Amino acid sequence: MPNAMKNRPLSLSELDAFGAELDALRARTVASLGERDARYIRNVIKAVRYTEVAGRGLLFLGAFVHHVLVPAWIAGVLLLALSKILENMELGHNVIHGQYDWMGDPQLNGKTYEWDIVATSENWRKTHNHRHHTYTNVRGLDDDIGYGLLRIFPEQKWQPFFLLQPVIAPVFALLFEWGVAIQDLKLGRWMQGKMSGSALWRQFRPVGRKMARQVVKDYVVFPALAGPFFLPVLLGNVVANLIRNVWTYVIIFCGHFTAHAETFPREVVRNESRGHWYLRQLRGSSNISGGFVIDLLSGNLSHQIEHHFYPDIPANRYSELAVEVRDICRRYGQHYNTGSLPRQFGQVTWRILRHAFPSRPPRMAPLVANG
Repeated sequence: MPNAMKNRPLSLSELDAFGAELDALRARTVASLGERDARYIRNVIKAVRYTEVAGRGLLFLGAFVHHVLVPAWIAGVLLLALSKILENMELGHNVIHGQYDWMGDPQLNGKTYEWDIVATSENWRKTHNHRHHTYTNVRGLDDDIGYGLLRIFPEQKWQPFFLLQPVIAPVFALLFEWGVAIQDLKLGRWMQGKMSGSALWRQFRPVGRKMARQVVKDYVVFPALAGPFFLPVLLGNVVANLIRNVWTYVIIFCGHFTAHAETFPREVVRNESRGHWYLRQLRGSSNISGGFVIDLLSGNLSHQIEHHFYPDIPANRYSELAVEVRDICRRYGQHYNTGSLPRQFGQVTWRILRHAFPSRPPRMAPLVANG
């Protein structure tokens, strides 16, 4: 199998050295954080604000000046979608990881930042920052493997329900922010009678409040400002959010579910060393090549490997870190999984289609050499 050919099992001493080199790279990077990183994230904030103002302004212009309706509406939608993508990916996701806590700026505090989607940042810190990043691609511990809807790896138990996933997957992409919002509610436990309705309601209340705020802002307040032209502005907000949702889904899935990405049994985390943790993160991650534009629009999750290694380091550093990380992986005989966006998403799509049907897991290379 491809993974078995490309990854060399490491001895315990090699594993320790692998971890030590990656830790040293982290320490050097943290020591060099400073003004250019602060300037970068403040420029992102400006870009989010300016593109939102321009996008909403063009939607209103198109509504009130009929002869520019279509081009102004299209431009407004695209700019508003761009603002939402930047806020979601490069600002919100990275700030919530605590990447800019060292600045001491209350606006960029990872524990209090609230982002512009229906999901609460508090739930995201639990499901993503803690569970996903601690147990990346560990079956039964990382809820992001298929999000409870999709069978993407052959190690997941097949059920007839998964035959529907070629239809479910695109719907999930369109509604991705809503899926993220309810991820921590454990609806499956409630449906199985393992959680009371009152307990579910207590968990839902803060999520419901956030959903209501977002719906009122995007689908009531801003469209109402257009008066009789409510519907074109409403539609513009809907389409901008759908574009953001689909883009986020594509980037996240390309970072975790390509052909060479692996999942792991629970036992892998027992007495897991630092080097072993790095190796598991590497084997469960995929990068996207493409340069600055892809990096920016993906929140630098085009460097998913580096993000899984260093989730609390400012993401604008990932392209620099990638040069050294790739060299370290090469020297230790580990495959550095990267490819173009069409190539990586093509692999994701094939996984979704293939594993909708029964399939058997391949034999993977062991993480650690025997003896």
